[in-house]
Amino acid sequence: MTSAAFAVVLLTGGTVACGGGAESDSANEDPPKVTPAAAVAEAAKKSEDIASLHYRITGTMPEKGRMEAEASMSTEPLAMSMKMTAVDQGRDGRLEIRFVDEVMYVGGSAVASKKLDGRSWFRADPAVWGRGVADNNSYGVLPRQIEGSPAVQSTILTGSKDLRKIGTERIDGTRTTHYRGTVTGSGLSAARDAAADKATRERQIESLDQFYALGVDDTLTMDLWIDDDDRAKQFRMRGKTDDMRDGTDGEPLDLTITFLGVNEPVTVETPSAGDTVDLGALADDAQEGGATPGEE
Repeated sequence: MTSAAFAVVLLTGGTVACGGGAESDSANEDPPKVTPAAAVAEAAKKSEDIASLHYRITGTMPEKGRMEAEASMSTEPLAMSMKMTAVDQGRDGRLEIRFVDEVMYVGGSAVASKKLDGRSWFRADPAVWGRGVADNNSYGVLPRQIEGSPAVQSTILTGSKDLRKIGTERIDGTRTTHYRGTVTGSGLSAARDAAADKATRERQIESLDQFYALGVDDTLTMDLWIDDDDRAKQFRMRGKTDDMRDGTDGEPLDLTITFLGVNEPVTVETPSAGDTVDLGALADDAQEGGATPGEE
């Protein structure tokens, strides 16, 4: 089953959940001085112990327009639940997506309800989220830019050669230090090759993998907000993208991801079997000459 199977049951191409702003905190004293490179490296190192994460996404996505999403994920077992909205499509742009036991469930107003036959969810497997570029499989429902774990994406800035401190700000009431830099594939490759130990090298390999998943055209501008516990609190990724269909310039990517909770309990519920429709069966019916999923 390919991503085209899900494309025909979605009313829109829309997907993602909710934003957060930064407030200047210049009135407070700065934290102890540390180089931008050291601060970003320490935040990347601390990302390794994230077992669960509650986060939100806001911004614009190539071919999707304005997006909002809110999600919770766990790493052991690997599971995720997300509510996403294509803002410009209103009620018809809402999706709820769950990954449990390598099965994906999709519901919401953006799916063709007639094919659900009174049930709430489409079901597809095997489905994989949150791993490397080659391993993810969300059947085209999730844009590739958010198929990876945000905990890994937050480490991309370690490959920057022009890191600088912007200032001290508050994100959702949390005091943070704001850093910015640009990242290229060659810069991440050089950082990988220069890694002093195996753990750092593996982080750089994962960062490089996530960089390519973003589909940016050569250069990514990235902002990272780090709290007083040396953890990433928020990051923003901006860049021009390539159109994978014909190799021309694509639309801009501009996503902000805010960590709302780290290492808190996460439960992703599995919809009951009686409330799901197997997308694979629908696709097989269509190939055998039956009605195409999503047709009225």
